[in-house]
Amino acid sequence: MNKHFTDVFASINLKSDAETISRRFVEHLSLTLGKDQYSATPYDCYVSFASVIKDFLLDKWIKTQQEQYFKHHKRVYYLSLEYLIGRSLNNAILNLDLEELCIKELHRLGYDMTMLLDLEWDAGLGNGGLGRLAACFLDSMATLKIPAYGYGIRYEYGIFTQSIQGGKQVETPDNWLRYGSVWETPHPEHLFPVYFGGKVEQHYKSKTEYTMEWKHEDYVMAMAYDYQIPGYHNDFINTLRLWAAKASRDFNLSYFNEGDYVKAVADKNNTENISKVLYPNDNNLAGRELRFKQEYFFVSATLQDIFRRFHKTEQDFSVFPDNVAIQLNDTHPSVAIPELIRILIDEKKLSWEAAWDITQKTIAYTNHTILPEALEKWQLSLFERVLPRHLQIIYEINRRFLNSISLMTNLTDADRNKMSIIDDSFGKQVKMANLSIIGSHSINGVSQLHTDLLKKRVFPEFYKIYPEKFNCKTNGITPRRWLKMANPQLSSFITELIGENWVINLNELQKLKQHVNDNAVLDKWNQIKHNNKIRLAGILKEMYSFEISPDTIFDFQAKRIHEYKRQLLNALHVLYLALKMKETGLYDIQPHTFFFAGKAAPGYYMAKLIIRFICSIDEWIAKEPKISELLNIVFLPNYRVTQAERIMPASEVSQQISTAGMEASGTGNMKFALNGALTVGTLDGANIEIREEVGAENFFLFGMTENEVETLKTKGYYPYEYLERIPMLKSTIDFIQSDKINPHEPKLFQPILDVLFAQGDAYCIIADFEDYVRVMKEVDQAYQNKRNWAKMSMYNVAGMGKFSSDNTILQYSHDIWNI
Repeated sequence: MNKHFTDVFASINLKSDAETISRRFVEHLSLTLGKDQYSATPYDCYVSFASVIKDFLLDKWIKTQQEQYFKHHKRVYYLSLEYLIGRSLNNAILNLDLEELCIKELHRLGYDMTMLLDLEWDAGLGNGGLGRLAACFLDSMATLKIPAYGYGIRYEYGIFTQSIQGGKQVETPDNWLRYGSVWETPHPEHLFPVYFGGKVEQHYKSKTEYTMEWKHEDYVMAMAYDYQIPGYHNDFINTLRLWAAKASRDFNLSYFNEGDYVKAVADKNNTENISKVLYPNDNNLAGRELRFKQEYFFVSATLQDIFRRFHKTEQDFSVFPDNVAIQLNDTHPSVAIPELIRILIDEKKLSWEAAWDITQKTIAYTNHTILPEALEKWQLSLFERVLPRHLQIIYEINRRFLNSISLMTNLTDADRNKMSIIDDSFGKQVKMANLSIIGSHSINGVSQLHTDLLKKRVFPEFYKIYPEKFNCKTNGITPRRWLKMANPQLSSFITELIGENWVINLNELQKLKQHVNDNAVLDKWNQIKHNNKIRLAGILKEMYSFEISPDTIFDFQAKRIHEYKRQLLNALHVLYLALKMKETGLYDIQPHTFFFAGKAAPGYYMAKLIIRFICSIDEWIAKEPKISELLNIVFLPNYRVTQAERIMPASEVSQQISTAGMEASGTGNMKFALNGALTVGTLDGANIEIREEVGAENFFLFGMTENEVETLKTKGYYPYEYLERIPMLKSTIDFIQSDKINPHEPKLFQPILDVLFAQGDAYCIIADFEDYVRVMKEVDQAYQNKRNWAKMSMYNVAGMGKFSSDNTILQYSHDIWNI
């Protein structure tokens, strides 16, 4: 690189001023898109404006990376198969502190920034909380100036688009990359081969020394696409690097020469399927193999990239853990453990002992579930066919581990069998959670209850021998996106009351408690909430033609549809209320709108039936004039980050009603509370800690505790007994049995009744029903005193400091990553 080029490069200086924004907007419109003021479409204008903001990001990103390279700081590598980053434009404008300037300059040019923001497609690269958490963590790492890379997959199709047709969920592809993405920067120079299949050959150097060679039979290329992650008002930009699968060669020439063009490109198409779709349906063998390949694909490319960066400055592998911290977001990337060992032994020629020491010191594991079905296991036959060398390494890890615990007197043979990575029972599987625990130096839960359950119920045998490895890092959310950006009226009022330092130190919200007895503050607080309800009602009318009164209680249960999250309990209660009104003629409740939002996994029959049940209740209530004046059910289709940003500010009640002991943490509960909603919840996940922080008197608690659930099931739980004790519940169940809400499809909801009664009600919906009725009556009564409701709402917001993802990441940094 000659001096003139260096000088020219150094002279680039993007000023954050009106003239730069206008000039570069027009330049992108004309010189990038080839449009003028006459031919430009609104989408062209969005692309041009987003490109201007990306210019600012890239300018600061280059400076950040240069600075970090010269400082040679330890880097965090966050491995996650999901990132629900939503829309990027508004978030970038906020974090770059360009909001006021952009609004004014776009208005001067004749454009409305809000209109341009709405043209961006959500990047739905995740299924739910796991992916949204990862996005919040990236935001916090950049805000805290922690050098970090997020790594994942650039799915061409994100989580499916959901519509409700005839009360049924209908899935269509989420082709979010149809028109490309302004925000990604392709890096063809970072192109790595990822190998699959074949066999392993043993080569002897002497009678006692040998090496292993993996003779693969197939490979795919992984190409990097980067997204810039800006910190808040600090000019610090981190990177989210997503891998796309590219064919290893363009054509199979033998097919091409035979004149079969279709076969010539078939290999290319099949190869690129690896990054085509987010989490393919794994109900069949082909689907599971594709998902398994996805996991290894992004792990292999990531580790090659990490070693590439490491070797820029280091050759001594003993300092690898001093330069690199790898965090596994759940078990999906846990194949990183045998892959890192394989690279160090087979390619870098280290001893097993050295490779194992480096691996354990480098890798940490976050567990996100206690549900047995969610703890990943892979068939040995699949592992052997796709990753034969890795299976050998896993066998060796397991052999050494079992030898190391063979003489421990505090363990039984049953304990050792449970801790084995290899499950030798029917089906023969590799237990990825066990591999993650053994191969990591840290295992963290994501709430205090979840961590306690990991220790005593899920992995008690491991906790016996590795107590020092287990720790709690309660999940968090970024206050930038989930309050300042999503709820501008409330965030401005909070700043007016306590200053704006809360945006980077959420503990500052405690100062709101000084104002909870000021009637003028409470009245304005209520007015802001009402304004947000009017705004949401307007959006829903425009998008879906829903007629929703903002004078009703806005009550939300927005999350993935799953039996343990108990949308069914909520729906049963609404039906119970409606039938009680009809039977008694008493209509003495506050007008109430029950919002449901969330997607059911395409292959999850019961979750999809629950959506139909909710929609059928809605249809039945709509035909009852007196009841529908007071009760309204709304199922919001296609729940995603952008929709969440719209509903959180308008929410007044947050339904967090999972069976105690089932939810690891939850982050939706935090987002609702941060926006002033009052929680109706069980003592589950982070609900426990939220209640402690906001005050028990500002939280609507119901239901059994985790210990009570366990005791009930141990003693014997018989849901039928509750019908005799609660006559109105029996009437509700009888009404469902009568098919009056589904007259055209008899017995449609019989499977729901079977789950609740014949199959034993695994999630204790019937057992908790009576207490849920009680707590919802308390909500109704509390809402009648609007100023006291506002006070309770303020206490919720004031208590959310603990749940900033900034605090969570600081704990990861100090306790796990050693940064």
